[in-house]
Amino acid sequence: QVQLVESGGGLVQPGGSLRLHCKASGSDFSSYVVAWYRQFPGKLREMIAPSDADSVKGRFTILRNNTERTIDLQMDRLRPEDTAVYFCTVWYEGNGYWGQGTQVTVSS
Repeated sequence: QVQLVESGGGLVQPGGSLRLHCKASGSDFSSYVVAWYRQFPGKLREMIAPSDADSVKGRFTILRNNTERTIDLQMDRLRPEDTAVYFCTVWYEGNGYWGQGTQVTVSS
């Protein structure tokens, strides 16, 4: 069983930055496959792929620290269309685990 605790969401103005923080339990963190997802109202969750997706490329970065057991999502130059609930997730030994989700609102 892996538990994930997220923090760092909130309200930010367009063009601003926000860093989401996800802390994982367990002693085998380096073996976890990790990712961030986001969910827009009325939509399915979608994976955030900073190296591939045009919507976040060059603005979002996933930072992993195996010593601290954390997976951070650094978000820069935020846009109103980034408003969503953000989730960290881990896959380990055939099981998927999700954080509780944290709301990010980009608005002036």
